[in-house]
This record gives sequence, C-alpha cells and structure tokens, in this order.
Amino acid sequence: MSLNLYDTATRETAPFRPVREGAVSLYACGPTTQGAPHIGHLRTFLAVDVLVRWLERSGLDVTYVRNVTDIDDKILAKSAQNDVPWWAWSYRFEREFHEVLDDLGCRVPDYEPRATGHVTEMIAFMERLIERGHAYADGHGSVYFDVRSLPDYGSLTHQDLDDMQDAGEAPEPGKRDPRDFALWKAAKPEEPGTAAWDTPFGRGRPGWHLECSAMARRYLGETFDIHAGGLDLRFPHHENEQAQSHGAGYGFARTWMHVAVLTVDGMKMGKSLDNFVTVEDALAAHPAPAVRLALLGAHYRATIEYNAASMREAEVVWERFGASTQRAQELLGEDAVLAQDLRAVELPEAFAAAMDDDLGVPEAMAVVHRTHAALNAALAERGAAPETIAALLAELRAMLDVLGLDPVSWADTAGEGGGEHEALDALVRGQLAARAEARADKDWARADAIRDALDHAGIRVEDGADGARWTLAPATRKDS
Repeated sequence: MSLNLYDTATRETAPFRPVREGAVSLYACGPTTQGAPHIGHLRTFLAVDVLVRWLERSGLDVTYVRNVTDIDDKILAKSAQNDVPWWAWSYRFEREFHEVLDDLGCRVPDYEPRATGHVTEMIAFMERLIERGHAYADGHGSVYFDVRSLPDYGSLTHQDLDDMQDAGEAPEPGKRDPRDFALWKAAKPEEPGTAAWDTPFGRGRPGWHLECSAMARRYLGETFDIHAGGLDLRFPHHENEQAQSHGAGYGFARTWMHVAVLTVDGMKMGKSLDNFVTVEDALAAHPAPAVRLALLGAHYRATIEYNAASMREAEVVWERFGASTQRAQELLGEDAVLAQDLRAVELPEAFAAAMDDDLGVPEAMAVVHRTHAALNAALAERGAAPETIAALLAELRAMLDVLGLDPVSWADTAGEGGGEHEALDALVRGQLAARAEARADKDWARADAIRDALDHAGIRVEDGADGARWTLAPATRKDS
C-alpha cells in the first residue's frame, strides 16, 4: 500500500507498514463518560472514522478498538453531585455517546471494552511492572509508576524529565517522586463501596492511564499499528500509556495519530466562555451529514473552526450533493443507482493520492467538487449519455463514501424515520403542479405567489429542463 502517516512520536510522515501484512490494528482512546459528548470529541472520532474507512477501502483488514473510561474522579464527583449511582451516570452518557456517533454515520468498533471490565488484566499488568522495577505499591492501596526508572520517559512528547512540571516539588504522601503517576488509586471513605476492587495491593480503583495499556494488549497484542486520540491527550495520558507498556516490555503503538483541537467562534470551546456546543446542540440545529462534512473539512492535524458561517457553507454543499444525486437517480432509475458497487469503482488518482498523503481530506474534497461539477454539467446537457452520468455519479458516491458522506446511503437512513419526507414531497409537488398550471396559463402573479410561499416556508424551487425541483433551503435553519 502507499499510505503515508504522520507519527507524533517521530514528528515525521512516513510510509505506513503494518505489523501484520494485509491487516491493521488500531486503538483509539474513547470517551470518559462523565457528561454529554461535545463537538470537540466528535471531531476526533470522525477523523478516526475516516482513517478506518480509508484503510478498509485500501483493502486492509482493520481491527478497531475504542475503550470506554467508565470510572474516574470526575464520574464519581458528578454522579455524587446529582445523587445518581456512578455506574448509572456513566452508562447514561455511554449510551448518548453511541447514539450521536450512530447519528453521524461512524463505524462501530470491533471491540469497545470498558475499564471496569478489565480489572484482572490491570492487576496482572501492575504485578509485571513491579517485578520489572518500574512500579511500587505505597502500602495503603495505591500503586505508582516510577518515571525515573524508564530512560525513554518523555520520548513521545519530546520532553526532558527534569523540565517537567512538579520536578522541584515535594512528592505527595505515598509517591517517591512528584511526577510518578497512579496506576491504581486506593479506595477513599467518601467514595461508594461499589467503586473499588480488591487487589494484592489493597482495595481501590484504576488510574486513568493503566486501562488503555491493559486493554490494548488484551485486544491487539503487545505491539500494534496505530494509537489515535485527541491532541490534548498526548501528555500526560498517552505519554504515560507508552511508559507503562514499554516498562512492561511491550512494543505498544508503532504510530501515534493525534487529532487537533476545535475552536468555536475563534476561541477554544469552554463552558466559562459560553461557547460550549454539545453534539446534541449541533444535531438539533443542523443536518447530521452537514455537521460531519463541516468537522471533516480541515486536515485532521489542523485546528478547525466551528461557527454559523462554516455550518451554513457545509449545509449548502451537502444540499447540492444531494440535489445532484437525486437528479441523476431520477434519470437513471432508483434500482440502477442502488445497484452501484462503490467498492468496485476506481477512485480518481488525485483523490487516492490525497488520502494516501496523511489523510489529506481538503485536497481530496477538491477532487470531489470537480467530479460533482462534471456530473452537474452532464445532467444539464441535453442528450447526455446515461452511461456518462452513471459513471460520474458512481465516482462521486465512491469518494464521498470514503468520507462517510454518500448521499444515497444518507437518503436511505433518512427514509427510516417514518415517511416524513415522502409526506412533505407529496404536498410540495402538489404546489409545484399548481404553479406549472399557472405558468402554462401565463398567470405569472399566481405562479410567483406559490413560489414565494414555498420560499417563505424554507423550500427552494429550481426550474430545469425536466421541470421544477425542490429542496430544503439551508439558510432557513437555525445557526449555532
């Protein structure tokens, strides 16, 4: 294969060579289920979804693992504040996370392990680290990783241990060094008894970092291909994951993929800035595929901006993809379009080259837009060969499918909602028939009045050689 990926650890883009020929092992840090998913989370998981789709489209067998951190300090604190059992609080937001990713067309991982389901593996991991001299128990139920014991600690983020925060501070009780991090946390009297497990070191619960090392090894082996996650996780989370696994004698991730941050109206998103946008907020204001398109528009390593203007633009683009696809489908026949095998379509060389260059979605989208323009030109040409239109449509759909944006698939999904679109279509077509009759009678005032009424209702009418068509006008939707 010809895929090149940027590795955060080496800071270089290099040819991707999987551990096992023809297969890819991928681990992505999943949600910590303390609250509702926001669009910053979404940006990361959409980028990983595109990676999975491109690897599969390249003919590779992908094993995709994404964990769920279902217990940690914030989950315990927030559940207590809301007088809800911690496990119920966690499960509520785990389900919400799954629902929004389903709504946005994300692939379901092959394995999605929870931290609380892998305590046995974590205990074994800690015992191995202690035996190898990289961890120690404090005698009161906690276990810490000894950062000074590992010469390559800091190598992922290119930091020198002595320059790290807390280097000159006195360690807290139980720690040998202030920079040592918890593998296991001793149970606290004020925490629920159900939030602790018995271990050889005392009763307690997992530290944040240990779970990923234990679960990655459990599902992907001692060395795997790609570890993905948000840029904000590089330190300390991913640095500590790597340290644990290297200390245990495992190769761990060969390539690190980090997705850059998202800003809202030019600022980092935060509740204190009154610009915090949950995925539920975004989906209430905009069509799901438009949200997906907007958050995939920039390169995954570049900061992306979410605002009213970017969403309007995404909605317009998505509406145009859908309108062109619908026109082609009406000309070719629904059965013919649904029978198109997108995996058998040869992708344009420029599109494949862009995707192979560290998932260059902006450059790939430029190819999509050129093909879309060619399809529109063919549709507007009288006497255009159906074979030409079918080939262009298949090419457009195949490229968009790599990005999770095939309009035909999204139309099928929308059709599962109970026939609302069909009912609206019947009503609007009745109005378009009345308008056509008025135009035939040269009653221009009545024809314009019908069009204006539809426009006021948020329905855009386009006249073409094959009659009038309608679409929902993106500008009528609420801005975020």
